[in-house]
Amino acid sequence: MPWPSMSVSQKNGSSTQGDRGAPNPFVGAAFLMSCARITQLPADGLPEIAFAGRSNAGKSSAMNALCGQKQLARVSKTPGRTQLINMFNVPNGRFVDLPGYGFAKVPKDVSQAWGSLIGDYLQGRANLRAIVQIMDIRHPLTDFDVQMLEWAAHRGLRCLVLLTKADKLRFGAAKTALLQVRKALAGLPNVEAQLFSSTSKQGLDDARNTLASCLSATIAGTP
Repeated sequence: MPWPSMSVSQKNGSSTQGDRGAPNPFVGAAFLMSCARITQLPADGLPEIAFAGRSNAGKSSAMNALCGQKQLARVSKTPGRTQLINMFNVPNGRFVDLPGYGFAKVPKDVSQAWGSLIGDYLQGRANLRAIVQIMDIRHPLTDFDVQMLEWAAHRGLRCLVLLTKADKLRFGAAKTALLQVRKALAGLPNVEAQLFSSTSKQGLDDARNTLASCLSATIAGTP
């Protein structure tokens, strides 16, 4: 099933004025658990949206901004610090923070373990409904990013690409980067891309609305 129709601001790369005070659908988000193995995940039918991205792309900051909390997902100054799957309860489902990938200084055996954990979750988790792919707008579409997007397409999952740290570029450069990413992803089904900044709140309302609609549709019985 495709994403809900994009708003005008999403089609144009999202508003540059940040969050305008719309109600947050993820108020009350709370940490649930950390898992080192797939067998430790909750055995229920609640829909889940997984957050994936290269280490230091701003994944934890994006989750905190979406949920309106500063310390919900821990933000580490050391890329590759998160080694577990972290789960958070949100209205109508769960957010799942996957280990960051692609950080060169992580020991090879640890990196392989993370890859196995992410792969097992993406392949075998029936609760998974969508992926939020976090990309630093200055370094988008790494090999790891493309692999993740192709994996999502193979499973028929929806994927929302958030080009984070959009405030680091001038608007024209950010818009150009967005258009280039959208062009590169044009051949993949059920993928949307937008600008996002956890600092300036650019694109925050659009991302919240898209993800809330996804969870609500699943709860209502839409596959």
